[in-house]
Amino acid sequence: MPKIRSHSGAKKRFEVTGRGKLRRAKAYKGHLNQHKDPARKRRHQGKSLVAKGDLALVRKLLPGH
Repeated sequence: MPKIRSHSGAKKRFEVTGRGKLRRAKAYKGHLNQHKDPARKRRHQGKSLVAKGDLALVRKLLPGH
């Protein structure tokens, strides 16, 4: 029986925390930032946890995590 492969795109976008939760990057910070408020840009920096409703889908893309 062959091993199950992880989704290559998901490997690049999600990371597992020490307690086994999944982290993701926040959206809306990639480009067109010159007109955005500094506070709005700060809110979207850093990482966030994957929502409970999306966890099953992301875990299916990353077997073994």
